Amino acid sequence: MRRLLIAGVAATAALSLAVCEASAQALAAAALREQAASTGPVVEDYRIGPQDTLEINVFQLNDLNRTVQVDSGGRILLPLLGQVPASGRTASELSDELARRLEATYVKNPQVTVVVKDAQGQRITVDGAVTQPGVYSLTGPTTLMQAVALAKGPDAHIANLHKVVVFRAVGSQHVTNSYDLAAIRNGRNPDPPIYGKDVIVVDTSAGRSVLRDLSSAVPVLSVLRWGW
Repeated sequence: MRRLLIAGVAATAALSLAVCEASAQALAAAALREQAASTGPVVEDYRIGPQDTLEINVFQLNDLNRTVQVDSGGRILLPLLGQVPASGRTASELSDELARRLEATYVKNPQVTVVVKDAQGQRITVDGAVTQPGVYSLTGPTTLMQAVALAKGPDAHIANLHKVVVFRAVGSQHVTNSYDLAAIRNGRNPDPPIYGKDVIVVDTSAGRSVLRDLSSAVPVLSVLRWGW
C-alpha cells in the first residue's frame, strides 16, 4: 500500500512537472509572438521577398538565433537546416516551417519566431512636388495622406494638391490612379491605402508638369524605379 501511495505521488509530480513545462513553453511562445508584434516593422500579412532582412529566434537555443538576409533566390541559410525557402511566406508561415523542420530532426516542440526587420517590399517612393522626395519604409497600414507626410508634406510653393498620382503594380499590370489630396484633407474624399512598392507623385502647379513629363516615359515605372 505504501509503495502504491509513493508511486501515485511520483506520477502526480511527474504530471505536474510536464504541465508546468508545457505551460512555460506556451508562455514563452506567447512572449516571443508579442515581441515580434511590437518590434516588427511590417504588417502581419506581408509576404517575405528577396533581400529582406529577417531576425530569427528559437527559444532556449541561442546558437540558432541570428539575423539573416533573404538571397536573390528567395532562400535563407541556417545552421542545422541549411537552405530554407522564405520568399512568398509570411513571417508566421516561415516560423511554422522552421519549427516543423527543427522538430523533425533536432528539437522537441521548438518555439520559433521570425521578425521582418527590413522589408524591401514595404518601401514606397514619394516624388514630385514634395518637400523631401525619396524612398520610405512603411511601418504598418498607411494612407496616401500619411505617405505624403513621410516626405515632409507637399511643397507649399509649387504643389498641385488636386493631382496626386499613385503608380502600382498589380500582378503583371501597372495601374495608375489619380487623387485630389485637397479633397482628402477636407474630408470630402476617402484617404486611400498605400502599399509597398507604390510610387506616389505630387504634380506641380507650375507651367511644367511633373506628370506630363513622366507620361512620355515607357514604361513610367521603369523611370521611377527607386521603390521597386
